[in-house]
Amino acid sequence: MIATHWPQLGVLSNDNLIPAVERLVHATAKNPAIKYPQIGQSFHKFPSYLRRAAIVFATGQVSSYITRYRDWQSGHSRNRRDAQPPTLNADSGCYPALYKGQCFKLHGFEQVEIKVFTGTDWVWITMPIVSKRERHLVATNQMKSPSLIVNDRNCHLSVPFECHPEKVKGSGLVVAVDLGINTTATVSVVSRDGTVIHPEFIHPGRYIDFRDQRLRSVSKRAKKTMGKGGRLGKGFCKNTYRKCRNINQQIRHLVSKRITMIAQAYSADAIVFEDLKGWKPKGGKKRSNLKQRFHGWLKSLIVELTPRKWAEWGGKTVTVIAAYTSKLAYDGSGLVKRDKQNYALATFSSGKKYNCDLNGSYNIAARGWQKLDSRKDYEKRRA
Repeated sequence: MIATHWPQLGVLSNDNLIPAVERLVHATAKNPAIKYPQIGQSFHKFPSYLRRAAIVFATGQVSSYITRYRDWQSGHSRNRRDAQPPTLNADSGCYPALYKGQCFKLHGFEQVEIKVFTGTDWVWITMPIVSKRERHLVATNQMKSPSLIVNDRNCHLSVPFECHPEKVKGSGLVVAVDLGINTTATVSVVSRDGTVIHPEFIHPGRYIDFRDQRLRSVSKRAKKTMGKGGRLGKGFCKNTYRKCRNINQQIRHLVSKRITMIAQAYSADAIVFEDLKGWKPKGGKKRSNLKQRFHGWLKSLIVELTPRKWAEWGGKTVTVIAAYTSKLAYDGSGLVKRDKQNYALATFSSGKKYNCDLNGSYNIAARGWQKLDSRKDYEKRRA
């Protein structure tokens, strides 16, 4: 309907567009003869705030479609001569906010009442809250109006929070994280004088095996499809790759959550990561799977998500230079040698054997303390 009347509606401002659309679909005492009465007949007693939210969403969809169609007509968005014109997708998911007292009533964090349309009337239904996260536990967080997300499988409430956390006071400890291939994340809680309070290896091996098993099946299917030569079609094994991406998302959430929990438990001054931006993997020996394993390295995903979660608790994250964090011994004895049979094992110049990832996390912690102290000195000089 909005697309049909777009020549008249598209030139209006946002303040004038919603009333103009309502005059077409909503009957009132001053406007009894509307052009599209079937909308009011299908949704009896349609709440005004939901109707206006639907109008704003539909207007955005039509405006986007018109813009893309004009670009296609002018040739700016045509990558090929046979490029098809864009289509208007009406089913793209509109989830308006539910206002407190009018659309939902929260009973603690165990049950919630939601006002829904049964086909004939709007009624209240009570639903249990099966699972929830930790944002409601922070006293300074302010809950906003949720949205009811509905898909083919289930429905859930998406509840945004406005976070104003208090800064972590700090207990003289940092959480240093070494991101590796053999072990997803090696975490060390280190004090200012170098005392290691808590080392931990985080490696969700079950999910990594699930992902690698699916990726191995792709290579087998590719060999059967191509044979000795040929090319793979567009979208080959796209569902398998989609599942692998989802598994990677699950792994990064698990690892980042555990790192944040460790930092929270020890009231860490900061979480320290290596700065690996722009780092590109190098292939190993011939017929080695090292390059393939590097492609499954989730360094960027974990570093991207962990600061967001830690910032909600009032903590800060710093990055340090990654050069020689694993090549140098944490005790200052010089370069280390990697074991050819077990690359995760390092041998110091003194003959001492140690886990290479733990050694790297200790060096990251030392550089983290150096960076934090230099920041404090700079702030003092400015003050």
